[in-house]
Amino acid sequence: MPVFVKKLLLWGFVAFLIYFMAFRPDGAAQMFKGIGAALMAIAQGLGDFLTSLMT
Repeated sequence: MPVFVKKLLLWGFVAFLIYFMAFRPDGAAQMFKGIGAALMAIAQGLGDFLTSLMT
């Protein structure tokens, strides 16, 4: 993928996030809470897997 397209997509994503947080702060907060919960579940699963390997 050309560098220009990557930069364009990145700036578009950043602009969307700013717009989303400015005009729908409750929705943005719920989205980030959901992403955080998913990342924590992944980390917990990885930790459980590594613990199982060690025992």
